[in-house]
Amino acid sequence: MTAKIAQRKQDHLALCATGEVGFREKSTLLEEVHFLHNALPEVDASQLSLDTLLFGQTLRAPIVIAAMTGGTVEAKRVNLALAGIAEARGYAFGLGSQRAMLVSPELKHTFQVRGVAKTTIVLGNIGVVQARDLPTHVIAELAEAVGATALCVHLNPAMELVQPDGDRDFRCGADTIERLVNELTLPVIVKETGCGLSRHVATVLHGRGVKHVDVSGSGGTSWVGVETKRAADIGDAEASALGELFWDWGIPTAASILQVSSTGFDTVIATGGITNGYDVARALALGATAAGFARPVLQAFYENGDAAVHRFFDAVERQLRAILVLTGTQSPSALKHAPRIIGPHLAAWATG
Repeated sequence: MTAKIAQRKQDHLALCATGEVGFREKSTLLEEVHFLHNALPEVDASQLSLDTLLFGQTLRAPIVIAAMTGGTVEAKRVNLALAGIAEARGYAFGLGSQRAMLVSPELKHTFQVRGVAKTTIVLGNIGVVQARDLPTHVIAELAEAVGATALCVHLNPAMELVQPDGDRDFRCGADTIERLVNELTLPVIVKETGCGLSRHVATVLHGRGVKHVDVSGSGGTSWVGVETKRAADIGDAEASALGELFWDWGIPTAASILQVSSTGFDTVIATGGITNGYDVARALALGATAAGFARPVLQAFYENGDAAVHRFFDAVERQLRAILVLTGTQSPSALKHAPRIIGPHLAAWATG
């Protein structure tokens, strides 16, 4: 089991760094959010702050380096590098699924980043199926072992159905989440894994006491696609065929933000196909609190290390500041009030 999980994590890293695992036809629909230009913005670009409050801490910008990896030597290298960048830049940082720690406690060190991220918001991560079968105190210990500020409980049924050795029993998810919300002392974030959260699921979660969600919508990395490629590589024709059919399954990121943002959550994190500062601004305008970057950051890191990641985020911050100026908006959180036009495809999803 340990070897299988380690190989899967290594495959995930390799595919996300270099493979063609994006959605093929479905986009995030963030491109259908159009801001109205303000020719008299009455703001000083040099004085604009991107500060954003998240879990009681102030981020320098509404940015999360989102959940990616853990469980291998290479994953440790990536986690330490990106967590260090999050610390230097004042962003939040998300760990990949800590399931590997459950199976092999000796892999704990591959998730531990507090040595380089002493003040960073660190998001732990466990699957709802794994959490269902564990007492709350074990999950609390998992979070404590990595110094987590909050714990992501991820939902990924589409990915698991295609994964040759994936989970197939998804019962009692809502009960499990309610238990964790009530019994853990740290914030619980319920996050999808590339297929988005619907209005219905958001309503169920809110009714169970959930205050924080990560939509992780479709249009960026297809985790069904990742597992489809893995299935093809090991010769599992049935899983590969299923994955090919459902490669583009999910709710576009922009539509998911719209569907959940009116539910009353304290925090809505937008991940799934966020690639630049314009995407961040659009997500915030739709109701997100912050936006998460994953595959573009990993690709920049593998192309040219820390320096490339810093250049990437320098550009993201410049782009976000430009949107604030061009809409006459004083802060990222105020973008939700900026005049905008929604395209027809996003409008159709928003009412679905």
